[in-house]
Amino acid sequence: MLTSTRNPLVKQIRQLHRAKGRREQGCFLLEGTNLVEAACQQRYPLAVVCATEHWLGTHQRLWEQLSETVGRCEAVSEAVLGAIATTKNPDGIAAVAYRDTWTPSMEATGERPQVSLALERLQDPGNLGAIIRVAAATAVTELLVSSDSVDLDHPKVLRASAGQWFRVPLRSSPDLIDTIQAQKIRGVQVVATAPAASRTYWDLDWRSPTLILLGNEGGGLSPELSALADTAVSIPQSPDVESLNVAMSAALLLYEAQRQYATNP
Repeated sequence: MLTSTRNPLVKQIRQLHRAKGRREQGCFLLEGTNLVEAACQQRYPLAVVCATEHWLGTHQRLWEQLSETVGRCEAVSEAVLGAIATTKNPDGIAAVAYRDTWTPSMEATGERPQVSLALERLQDPGNLGAIIRVAAATAVTELLVSSDSVDLDHPKVLRASAGQWFRVPLRSSPDLIDTIQAQKIRGVQVVATAPAASRTYWDLDWRSPTLILLGNEGGGLSPELSALADTAVSIPQSPDVESLNVAMSAALLLYEAQRQYATNP
C-alpha cells in the first residue's frame, strides 16, 4: 500500500490538477466511483488506478475488472488519496486516463434528430459538464468546443458531467468558423440564440440536421460566429430576467428538437 504523499506517483498525478500537467503528460484525472465505473463501461483506456482499503472492501468486483485491464492498480492510504484528489472528500478511488485516444460514436439511427452543439469561449467547467450531461441525454451527434474554452477534461467538467462525459462525441476545435462553414456546405442549418430575435425556438423546425451555436456565459456569441447562423431564435422569458444560464438554454433547445421529432419525425 502506498502511504507516503511524497511518492513520485502522487506527485505525478497531482500535476494533472492543472492544464499544463495534463498537456505534458497526455493524461487527465478521474475522481470517484461514478466516473471510474463509467470509463470501464465504455472501455476507456486507463493508465493508473488508486483506491483506498475501505473502497476495495465494498467494490471488489469493479476492482477485479480494473486489475485485468489497467496497467497499474495501487492500494493507497486515505491521506494519499486525499493528496491525489481535487475534492475535499473523495469517495475512495481515483484514476489516470489517457488523453485523445478514443471517442464514442453517436451516428444518426433514424430514431433521433441530428443535432450538434458548438460552444464558443465557455469558461465555467460546471456549465460545460452540465451541457455534456444533457447532450448525452438527447444523443447529440457531436459537441464542439472552441480551443479558448475551459478544457474538456478539466476535473470539474468531468464531475459535473455525472459520468456522461464518456458517452458524448467531444472535440476541441481550433477554428470554429471553419468548422461551422464546413457544416453549412453539407446542408446543416446553423442556429444561434439572440434575445431580440422575432422567432422563438418553438417556431423553428428542428427536424433537419442542425448545429446550435452557444457562446460565453457573460458575452454570448462573438459577432463573427453570430453572422454564420442561418437563423436566430429567442427563448421567451420574463422581462425582469436578463438571461438564462447557458446550460439551461442548451437543454431547452435540445429537448424541443426531441419533442418535435417524437411528435412528427
